[in-house]
Amino acid sequence: MIQPPKPDEYAPYYGGYIQRVPAGQDVFAVLTAQPAELRTLLQTVTEAAASVPPKAGEWSVKEVLGHINDTERIFAYRALCMARGDQTPLPGFEQDDYVRATDFNRRTLTDLLDEFAAQRQSNLLCFKPLTEAEIDRRGTASGNPFSVRALLFAMAGHVIHHVESLKVDYKVGG
Repeated sequence: MIQPPKPDEYAPYYGGYIQRVPAGQDVFAVLTAQPAELRTLLQTVTEAAASVPPKAGEWSVKEVLGHINDTERIFAYRALCMARGDQTPLPGFEQDDYVRATDFNRRTLTDLLDEFAAQRQSNLLCFKPLTEAEIDRRGTASGNPFSVRALLFAMAGHVIHHVESLKVDYKVGG
């Protein structure tokens, strides 16, 4: 089981995601369960409802899923580069610009959920076999230090954050 990252392994902003991973849980078990959790959470949401933001200026459910998919790719790329010892500083990304740059609402919920499940499965196949030394490797992203470990926890915590938001702010799943 991978131990949670120490504060010097990530920028303070990411602590909110990392700390959402329940203490004592294997981060790979959390990562493995999340695609099914998202699918179950959204099973009663209609395509029409998923395309409408809850309030002006907020994202629709489909845009939230698109953002989750984009962030999964970016965090995974960062983790791969660092795990392989690449010390090239990696750029940040502006999440709102990414969401505005495409129309996630024209896609189906199933398509967005399938994309997430496929990415996550691919990431698990890539990252589960990493050695302790590879998980400890560090690099720079968005001008901040990161370890591979911190990025894995941030991937899981980012989804937990959005699941919480979908339940509370979007009134999804119950």
